[in-house]
Amino acid sequence: MRVLATLMGIIAPATAFAAGAREDSSGIFVWVFLGFCAMIVVAQIIPAILLMFGMAKGITSVVKEEMAPAKK
Repeated sequence: MRVLATLMGIIAPATAFAAGAREDSSGIFVWVFLGFCAMIVVAQIIPAILLMFGMAKGITSVVKEEMAPAKK
């Protein structure tokens, strides 16, 4: 929950600034929605990266076991 609160604390001022600096009639709700979508994407990417690192670690450990000389 702390990570989510931190992300919201970082994204909220950025969206407020972006909503005030634009002149294309997109209000604060559009930027809040886009920020929420970005948080969903980030929340999906983090487990995917951890999974890829886990798979790479598993593959390298199998390769190391195969290359190690057999103990008798």
